Order: sequence, then C-alpha cells, then structure tokens
Amino acid sequence: MKSKLRIGAGAAWWGDRVEPAQLSAEQGHLDYLCFETMAEATVSAAQVRARRDPTFQGYDTYLDDRMKAVLPACMKQGTRIITNQGWINPDAAAKRIVHWLQEFGYTGVKVASVNGSLITEHVLGMTDTILENGKPTSTLKETLISAEAYLGAEPIVAALKAGAHIVVTGRVADPSIFMAPMMFEFGWDPMDAAKLGQGMGIGHLLECGAQVTGGYFSDPGFKDVPQPWNFGFPIAEVEHDGTTVITKVAGTGGAVNLQTVKEQMLYEVHDPANYLTPDVVVDFTTVKLEQVGPDRVKVWDISGKPRTATLKVSIGCIEGFIGEDMFFYAGPGALRRAELAKTILTERFRIVGLVAEEVRIDFLGINAIHGAATPVDAPEPYEIAVRVAARTATREQALKVGREVDGMAVSGIGHTGKRVPHAERTREIIGVWSSLVPREQVPFSISYFES
Repeated sequence: MKSKLRIGAGAAWWGDRVEPAQLSAEQGHLDYLCFETMAEATVSAAQVRARRDPTFQGYDTYLDDRMKAVLPACMKQGTRIITNQGWINPDAAAKRIVHWLQEFGYTGVKVASVNGSLITEHVLGMTDTILENGKPTSTLKETLISAEAYLGAEPIVAALKAGAHIVVTGRVADPSIFMAPMMFEFGWDPMDAAKLGQGMGIGHLLECGAQVTGGYFSDPGFKDVPQPWNFGFPIAEVEHDGTTVITKVAGTGGAVNLQTVKEQMLYEVHDPANYLTPDVVVDFTTVKLEQVGPDRVKVWDISGKPRTATLKVSIGCIEGFIGEDMFFYAGPGALRRAELAKTILTERFRIVGLVAEEVRIDFLGINAIHGAATPVDAPEPYEIAVRVAARTATREQALKVGREVDGMAVSGIGHTGKRVPHAERTREIIGVWSSLVPREQVPFSISYFES
C-alpha cells in the first residue's frame, strides 16, 4: 500500500493533444496516467460510424497515437495506464494495446478491458422517464441507436487487483477513472463516502486536463498565463487521506493557481453541494485550497455523501440532418449586403420548398453567438461571414441548403465571396437524452489479455 500517489491526466477529450501526455509520461514520475477521451455523444457517433463502416474497430481513433507516445516511458518507469478509449469496443482496444506492447518488445504485460456500460438492447425495459422532458423512454424506440450507463471506479479497481497494468473501459464517469487508483492503492472502501468524496473531487479537477493548468482560462490582459502554446497536463500528488497537491511538469506553460483550480472545480457542476457521480455524491462547499508553491495548489476537505441507487444513462438517437454552408462579405457595406443575402435565401428556400424544423441565417461577427440578445447598436464589422443552416428530417431536404448557397456565387449580389465546398455539407444529427437505471441492473465484466 502506497503512502502517496502521483496521478497524471493524459487527455481531456478525444481530440486533445498528445504531446503533453508524452511529456508527463517521461518527466512526471507518475504512478498512473489516465486518459479521458469520451464526450456525451462519443458512443452514439461511434455506433453510427460502425453501422456505415465495417472496418471501424469501435475504439478511440487516436488510440495508436497515444499509446505509441506514452508506452515506452510508462513501461520503463512502471506507470500504470487507465483509459476509457475503448468506446464501444473495449476488447478490441485492449488487443490493440497488446499489439503495441509487443511492437515495443514488452511481454507479459496484463491488459484488462471493462465491459457492461453498453445497454442498448435492454435500456427501454430498464428505464421509465426521459430526464430532459419527462416523456417515457419508450418514445425513443424508433430512433434509438445506443445507450450507455455511466459505470464507476469499482470495475477498474477489480482489474487492478487482478494485476492489470493497463485498464481499458467503455463509458465510465470521467472522475472515476482518476479515483480508481486511489481506491486501489489506499484500500478505500467503496462505501466510504468521506474518502470517495475527496477522491472524486480530485478526479474532477484532473478530468479536463489542461483546464486546471491554464487551458480554457486565458483572457489576455485580465487572466494571463505564460506560454499558453505549451500547457502542461495536471498531476495530482495524493496522500492516503485524499489530501492532494495539484501541479504539473516543471518548465511547461500555463499555471496552477487558486483561480485555475476554482474555475475547474465549478466547471459543469450544477450544484456544488451535490455533484452526482456513480461512486459518491461530491460536496465541494467544504473544500479548502491553499497555494503552497509555484504551480502547486493544495486541495483538501472535499466532502462526500452516499452514492445514489441509480446510474445515469445516456441514450443516443438519430434526429434528422443538418445542412450547412457559408459565404462572405468584406469592406464598407458588408452588413447591408449580408442582410439582403438573407432575404434572398429566405425567399429561395420558399421557392424550392425547403421543409425544415429550424432555419438559421447568422452573421458571424454580428449576431451568430448572442442572437436576439445582440445589441441593436452593435458596431458594424469590416467583414462578415454568413452562416446558413437548416435542421431537417431527411438528407434530401438538408442538401437544399448547399445548393442554394452555391447559387449565391453568380446569382447573388455584388461582392459575394463563396468558398469551394470540399467537405460534406450535410450531417446526421445525434440527439443525446438522459435517464436513470437501477445500478444492480448494470453488471460489469472484465476480460484480460497479455502481451
């Protein structure tokens, strides 16, 4: 049993940078390196791709890049890896990691895959109500493509106890990935809400990667951080009771201070006194913070309450299509030309019989973000991009957006700047709904592979 752990973040989402993770693996002196690469829509998007592409393996498409970058240092230093890069196929991800271990010459390394979060075939019989609108989950039957419950840390702990050096999961709550090493190494009881509250709070600080080290924080002239092109990912130095110092590799950009920690602590937390996770209900209102050195913030006294009887389920559904394109105006009069272009497109959509649930024509640089809340006296910019989008039930209707925008190139108004559409201008919409399922109805299973 260790007296202190060093746990590093290796990713905060699928598209995160690889280089900071490699640096932490090489210079962070880590006991554990944890990768979080799933968002709410990740599993649904993976299921859609799997239906269209039989060659898609179902795991994180950057898994190769990440493993090639960190495996040499992790194996050399004895750093264990925990990752949810398994997405909808943790077994395939585990086998792929075994492949890279063998490529690097590491044999006898145990890799575990955790399954059980995917409950697509049974979800409608396990849940009753959609949390967002109160309707029965049965109303999603015709559009349902995936459903996954948020598992907690316990299956990861079980795999570590069985000797796994690398653990790959599907859907697991983000902070649980980081807390599992604490439960395993410190022998925390899964029902010890006090310790798990502190552990999950620390996991929450780590799960968004560079957000706690200055990423998504900078505001030039108000909140400046050094070398924002070179953010280091966070490292947690965790004591046996959960008291932790958040830091990063020396010499990297960004900052770890009371501001960055407080911002991340409240990020995506609707109720700081009741942050719901599969393992424990976290209470951040009791937390104590102290700057104990450059890029070192001590965090302790995060509280916990007993875990809920249910697990959250994300349910992905097909909800039509979006057609989207844009064109541009610049120079004096850009706004009046954009406004006339909007009138032209509105009338042409009527002429071609566009059937859409919603149509938006926004002026980037004027009102695309604040919409109706944009001040009427907002200053006119020197250049404007006109973004046109429609949400439709069919791809055929969505295609009409691009066709009519194309017409603006020569059948529009003066000074229209049109781009050549090299990319697909229609995309399928994946809606994500939430529900609750009794936790005893979602058992997990673990498979083991060896290099």
